[in-house]
Amino acid sequence: MVSPAGLCIICKGSRNLCGKGFCPYLTRTIIKPKIEKIIDKEFFGPSVSVFVGRSGYPNIWIGPMTMLEEKPEIDNPKTWFGMDYEKIIELRSLLLRSKHKQNIRSSSKFVQETQELALASKPTDIEAIFFRKPVYRISFSEVLQPMGPTAVLEKMRITENPRIPAHIERIVSDELKAQEAGFLLYKHGHDVYKISTILSSGVLGRDEKKLVPTRWSITAVDNIIFLNLIQEIKEFPSISEYMVYSSEFLDNRFEILLIPGNWEYENFEAWAPGSFWAFSLKKPEILEEYEPFQGRKDYAETQGGGYYAARLAVAEGLYRMKKQARVVVFREVYEGYVIPLGVWQVRENVRNAFRNKPAKFDNLGEALKHIASRLRIPMEEYINRSKILRQKRLYDFYISSETLTL
Repeated sequence: MVSPAGLCIICKGSRNLCGKGFCPYLTRTIIKPKIEKIIDKEFFGPSVSVFVGRSGYPNIWIGPMTMLEEKPEIDNPKTWFGMDYEKIIELRSLLLRSKHKQNIRSSSKFVQETQELALASKPTDIEAIFFRKPVYRISFSEVLQPMGPTAVLEKMRITENPRIPAHIERIVSDELKAQEAGFLLYKHGHDVYKISTILSSGVLGRDEKKLVPTRWSITAVDNIIFLNLIQEIKEFPSISEYMVYSSEFLDNRFEILLIPGNWEYENFEAWAPGSFWAFSLKKPEILEEYEPFQGRKDYAETQGGGYYAARLAVAEGLYRMKKQARVVVFREVYEGYVIPLGVWQVRENVRNAFRNKPAKFDNLGEALKHIASRLRIPMEEYINRSKILRQKRLYDFYISSETLTL
């Protein structure tokens, strides 16, 4: 039997041997000529965001993200749910990353102008001159959204006044900790995507402010918002029945189980052989992370940013319900997830689950049987690893192998 990786060698993008309907690697090749026709050593157009790298820390690359074609959804992951791989890759290929090396504590004119771009409520036109023509090498990450061509800046000039809302200016100028400022921005209606951009730009914090690599700021903001929401959630009454919320997108399936009781959280992440990080696996790999009512202090090493993105979306769902619960998230990543697109898809998948009507059950056994019918991995595999499902107080709801047989 040919391995999933070996299929690519045989197929070469022409025979659909993997059954995914398209070749993501070939998609990049098709898009590349279009991008190379519209990029040059000089650029004029709207900046929609900023990006702060982490390579070489504390001396890192920072600069604006600009649109090669004006598309409102280009830097708004909330609008991407439901798009296929090809659409997302093409969309992000039209985002040009300009970069200039700065120290994380720099207060240079360039850093200040970049901060203005990060704070602006609407895209701001800039002029840019690069040392060399931008190079198109779209990159993929388990945390970050895909990015298109990149170029090192020689000069940059903002050609219009950035439109910075008064409440953002006030929050940024107040002597607030980054955690306080971030949650205030959230309460004003800004999503985590905008807040992480602002945090990255180095304008938040009461003491010495500094640039924060975008990769770090994404997870930091997920955690900041969650920690504020969970304080109130823990004061809400418990749900009174077992509830299951479901969503599937980009070959990632989520089943979210809410159990009556005080807040606890457990997240399973299972990768199928043939998915991006699991080409060499012979059987699915299940990763588990847990936190008790009191919270956790250590980083979720095995799952990284995906853990925090899912946990935030769950907290948002509970907050809207004005309820608390024990929560178990089942995430199965299938063979079709051949290129990582960032933790935004985890966040938006779970958010979508809570937009759907939940399935409701009178007992844990029926809820788990329902979930088992929607997952590929046998429920016993999860129960054997679970801290919540194996708690002594749940023994009355013990589920035998026969109960879960469909």
